Amino acid sequence: MDYAKTAEQVIKYVGGKDNIKSVAHCATRLRFQLRNNDLRDEEAINGLEGVKGVFLTQSQFQIIFGSGTVNLVFAEVQKQLGTLEVKEDEREEKEGNPLQRFIKMLSDIFVPIIPAIVAGGLLMGLNNLLTSPLLHGQSVIQTYPQWQGLAAAINTFASAPFTFLPVLIGFSAAKKFGGNAFLGAAMGMIMVHPDLLNAYQIGVAEPPVWNVLGFKIAAIGYQGTVLPVLAVSWIIANIEKRLRRVTPSWLDNLTTPLLSILITSFLTFAFVGPVLREVGNLLASGITWLYNTLGPVGGALFGLTYAPITMTGMHHSFIAIETQLLADSVHTGGSFIFTTASMNNVAQGAAVLAVLLLTKNERMKSICSASGISALLGITEPAMFGVTLKLKYPFYAAIIGSGVGSAYLAWTKTLAQALGAAGLPGFISMKPEEYGHFAIGLVLSMGVSFLLTVIFWKKFGLDKAERAEKKDKADQMQPAEKQSDVPDASVFVSPMKGRVMPVEQSADEMFAAKMLGDGIAVDPEDGTVYAPCDGTVSLLFPTRHPEYCAVTVSLLPPPRHAIGIKADTGVEVLIHIGINTVQMEGEGFEAFTEQGARVCRGDRLICADLDRIHAEGYNPQTMMIFPEGKDLEVTVYANEQGDEKTMAAKVRRTQR
Repeated sequence: MDYAKTAEQVIKYVGGKDNIKSVAHCATRLRFQLRNNDLRDEEAINGLEGVKGVFLTQSQFQIIFGSGTVNLVFAEVQKQLGTLEVKEDEREEKEGNPLQRFIKMLSDIFVPIIPAIVAGGLLMGLNNLLTSPLLHGQSVIQTYPQWQGLAAAINTFASAPFTFLPVLIGFSAAKKFGGNAFLGAAMGMIMVHPDLLNAYQIGVAEPPVWNVLGFKIAAIGYQGTVLPVLAVSWIIANIEKRLRRVTPSWLDNLTTPLLSILITSFLTFAFVGPVLREVGNLLASGITWLYNTLGPVGGALFGLTYAPITMTGMHHSFIAIETQLLADSVHTGGSFIFTTASMNNVAQGAAVLAVLLLTKNERMKSICSASGISALLGITEPAMFGVTLKLKYPFYAAIIGSGVGSAYLAWTKTLAQALGAAGLPGFISMKPEEYGHFAIGLVLSMGVSFLLTVIFWKKFGLDKAERAEKKDKADQMQPAEKQSDVPDASVFVSPMKGRVMPVEQSADEMFAAKMLGDGIAVDPEDGTVYAPCDGTVSLLFPTRHPEYCAVTVSLLPPPRHAIGIKADTGVEVLIHIGINTVQMEGEGFEAFTEQGARVCRGDRLICADLDRIHAEGYNPQTMMIFPEGKDLEVTVYANEQGDEKTMAAKVRRTQR
């Protein structure tokens, strides 16, 4: 497979580089945020080599490549997009209903830490193999005592990700909420500090108590909890952001982390933690009770709906619940979510393998062989979006198979003891004494799914794959679009946080008339100026003699309230902080770079004291302009809430 060619075609068929706001990837999919979703050509994309399927969810266009392949295609896409921002666009956070946004938030927090949790889960499964009575009523370490040390070490390794789970969640969640990730991790460390009573010993030992100004606060840890650390991460991120807005720059690094940790810590142990600990316990216990009460009926319903839930992305919300179930497995018994996911995955895989045997479409066969095996091993998106959903009836067969297998496991109360690969490898997450029930569940799911797919194929004449093959060939015979001869654009993000508008809306008549060039104006919310691009600082006005400046010297102001950068693409950009702030003679401005320095997009350049600017009667509105004039074509992207991660302008050269 030519990954570079595939990436080039993907970019073309989603509407071209100019139509892409951002692109990211997960384990199986490229995820595009497009400016205009109507410009995408789904049929052409479906015909590309390696593509398993496409779909649009909320405003995000997703292309299924499968595990491994997606990483290689993404790398080429990223390379060909060049300076375009490749992270998820934060403006999309506001799209969708509250439930959709909440689910996406949980997904963004938990997906990055899944590898650590899975590693711990698999190690826990390995420890179960060593310590469970598998050999004539004896465990491996009982039969072979020399293995005891290995088992003890593996048990320590396995428990660490769960013992220190708040640290992982704190880091990821604080980052998601816009705070310092390391402050989030520090709060996680505080919540599992060894001086605290371990959360697993509640009710067994008396917790120590802090007497703070007459208030008694129980010093209890939060090992294995989820909800408390999520709330704490949100609190510290917001406290930090608000403190940075009001703290002078010379005090910021000293006082903001201190106060953020101090305030959040007392709130955690006095109020937030105790309440949410109980909420988390009740939630996990309630779901477990409901599942156990309904028994096979509950298992069947969950199994039937798991695949549709996966289609929406809502399955990511299960991670928090499942983590809580596993962390408190002494009381919950383990996780039924993992076992249900395993039934769903193998059912999808079995349906795809049935299609592999039945279809005469060579391209469909190729997709089935790869995606079917992937589903059996735990990754279902290629199977679902590339095969079963396309053919519809195999999808129905798969969810019925999943429901049957899940009902059996609910009836036998078979629960997972750790996270892992949900599918055939799921045995390692089970207790050895439950291997038999788990195997029967897998056989039931796969058997029912496979058999029903064969029946539906014959009953409904599912020969659509043949027509799809002809269509793919027709698509391939279509002439390629004429390649654009327009030079690539340079992309610039907003230099400050605040409202972004075209420069002609500037309050300064000189800038509004574009006497210095086209660009943007920003009404700043704080005084930090960030680099809008990768490049080199071409001017910073360390003196009142800017004769070294290459652009419109006579109009440029003196010290530190303006900075020029030559982008790596060759485009010059000038950032002017405030209107008539030249009269302040550099007072109230602090530079963090120097002329000739190399800067990267998002680097802090200057801090302006907005309160002082206002106090002295000046407007802090900041302009970012491109002084090369008629040789440039500037496209402005207005935004009510821009920041250093938001694309603000795109510049093309009209002359070479």
